[in-house]
Amino acid sequence: MLGLIKNNNPEQKSAAWFERLKQGMKNTRAQLSGLFSGGIDDSLFEQLETALLASDAGVEATQFLLSGLRARASRAASAEQLKAELQTMLVELLAPLEQPFDFTAAKPFIIMLAGVNGAGKTTSIGKLARYFQQQGLSVLLAAGDTFRAAAREQLVTWGQRNGVAVISQAGGDPGAVVFDAVQAARARSIDVVLADTAGRLPTQLHLMEEVKKIKRVIAKAEIGAPHETWLVLDANIGQNALNQVKAFDEALGLTGLLLTKLDGTAKGGVVCAIALARSKDPGQRPLPLRFIGMGEDIEDLHPFVAREFAAALLS
Repeated sequence: MLGLIKNNNPEQKSAAWFERLKQGMKNTRAQLSGLFSGGIDDSLFEQLETALLASDAGVEATQFLLSGLRARASRAASAEQLKAELQTMLVELLAPLEQPFDFTAAKPFIIMLAGVNGAGKTTSIGKLARYFQQQGLSVLLAAGDTFRAAAREQLVTWGQRNGVAVISQAGGDPGAVVFDAVQAARARSIDVVLADTAGRLPTQLHLMEEVKKIKRVIAKAEIGAPHETWLVLDANIGQNALNQVKAFDEALGLTGLLLTKLDGTAKGGVVCAIALARSKDPGQRPLPLRFIGMGEDIEDLHPFVAREFAAALLS
């Protein structure tokens, strides 16, 4: 495949990714990690509350973490130990977002991606193509954003960088494009189809109906598909992410999230809000955070790992 250079040392790759994650999270981490240099007192908790809110963890997640941390304060002999307790709490809170999925369960395995304009869907699809190729899988891209020429061109460019085919057409019905892509994938014995869709706001009801139709068309093209339906979120929108998750989940029945543009943002705490939002209702399933994106390079997308994220936030 074009441009595929694999690093066969998993430990080296993991360490390199963690360093990128730490670097990307530096603005969020700067609000938190420096607070634990003094003693354990009310001032520390007040500063921590301010920092968590500033990182867009949200009121509920902030109060949840502070309440748990106060209960654990008696077992901490120093502020540094209290920071370790906070890191443990973060891992416990975020762990339900870390859920594996079996992308070999069907062939072709079809993933539909949706989101608002500018969230990073098309770029994420290009990075996902590289990720799946590195798992030894063949990939095909479906340019379901048929109205924006730049989106099609961008997806074709990503296809060329990865050496994978892109099914596209100018204008027309996006459902038809995705249908053709599924048919092509079946004929070519492709493992994974990544279906792009046009950006839309949840308030644009006619466009939300359109994306529902695309999902129905995929189901007609392949029984049981799409096998995953992911919402791409821009980390910079902070708490607004919760509203987007709710709206798109109601429309599409999401199975996962991608969080992009974490590098440079000071709002990485929104992951805590996403995790807590579904923990209060035992009837709701946790919505997995499948991948997080840290930059523009083709390998700057990685499966979400709660322990890594918590460590990068506080170390």
